[in-house]
Amino acid sequence: MNTLRTFVFTLATTLLSGAALAAPVLRADIMVSAPVVTVGDMFEDAGVLAEQPLFRSPLPGTTGNVELSAVRSATARIGLTRFEENGLAQVRVSRAAMTVDHDLLAELIAEDLRGRGILGQGMSANMLFATPIDAINVATSEVPARLDSLRYLPGNGTFAARFQLAGIAAPLDISGTIEISIEAPHLIAGLPAGTVLRPDHIVMRPLPIQQADAQGVASLDQLVGMALNRQSRDGMLLRAADVSQPLAVAKNDLVTIYYREGPMTLTVKGQAVTSAATGAPMQVLNLISRRVISATVIAPGAVEVTSTPVTLAGL
Repeated sequence: MNTLRTFVFTLATTLLSGAALAAPVLRADIMVSAPVVTVGDMFEDAGVLAEQPLFRSPLPGTTGNVELSAVRSATARIGLTRFEENGLAQVRVSRAAMTVDHDLLAELIAEDLRGRGILGQGMSANMLFATPIDAINVATSEVPARLDSLRYLPGNGTFAARFQLAGIAAPLDISGTIEISIEAPHLIAGLPAGTVLRPDHIVMRPLPIQQADAQGVASLDQLVGMALNRQSRDGMLLRAADVSQPLAVAKNDLVTIYYREGPMTLTVKGQAVTSAATGAPMQVLNLISRRVISATVIAPGAVEVTSTPVTLAGL
């Protein structure tokens, strides 16, 4: 077999040039990404034997020196008996690597949780590894790390995961806890009672899911356009119970009182005795009759009487 390889190499180089080409030239320093070093890695002008493997590459991210005697021995096995040593006594071989770290492994776990429906929209997971993970050099690959299995217990948040790393035979086992949070609305600044909330009053911040479930976090749709029920501090978590419909009529406001009967509409001036939001009942003083009547707020500064016309005596 070695005789045949030598013949193929000699014939190919002769056909390419019409005469004997210069022998392959040994390189002093090479960088590889594959798990084996080939003739093409080790030599310039390697010719038809370029893809032939010579020996294993060093581990990803490491460098080793190959003695000239070892190079001669490896090339002799594939029929390459003549090459330019280039004055070298050894060759420096480095293997390229990618880095796998805590963040990459944590994201693989998060992807799995999203796929299971455990992590929903607006939710995030903080992975706390039982043993800190330093950066790990792995072979260059489109998939430097793959999650093989994940066991997660929502009750106490513990997990156990197994990963496969590119170019590394042994699996990587990791355990720890997962803290799941959800984006929750908080006040960006302190505001007085009655403030009608706008989007710029609210900032979304992560909140542990257990706390969010216990306190009943509100959505933005439930908050924007609503009024604060009390003086509120910077950073306060907003719940549905913290807001209500904004007042359309405040106490002592002048209002127009409407009474409708068929096609006829009667109006009279009044003054609010109580405060109320649109659609809510309130007490209003009829400024003509000086009587306090019940009405319903229909718009800012406008109320409608729902009782009989006698109530509107004086209109």
